[in-house]
Amino acid sequence: MSRDGDAYDEGHTVAGWTGFALAVVGTAVTGAGLCVWRPIGVWLGLGVVVLSVLVTWLLHLAGWGKPSGPRPRDQWSWRVRDLTARDGHADCVGCRMAGRRPGKLPVPPSPPLPRHVSEATERVS
Repeated sequence: MSRDGDAYDEGHTVAGWTGFALAVVGTAVTGAGLCVWRPIGVWLGLGVVVLSVLVTWLLHLAGWGKPSGPRPRDQWSWRVRDLTARDGHADCVGCRMAGRRPGKLPVPPSPPLPRHVSEATERVS
């Protein structure tokens, strides 16, 4: 709870907490591998850190993350799923990497070929 009586959205989400927990485990395994000088432990820990990034991204895309900026008060709980994730969030790198762009304009149809080009292609066919 914030000092102002829970007046702000602190941004806690399932995606954030899961990614954080996996990253902590990964860095702990990496650190232990360094301390006992076991390269397999270092690589295993780094693999868990990479896994934490992927899991966080996938949970964000599944709606368990949150968009940038403030959310309505009824969506402040970390248990609330973000229903706008399917369309993508504005200015979100993860959504852009997944091909989700909000307000994406449809691809305009290509202009018709000039008459002399279309006649030439008809003669060739």
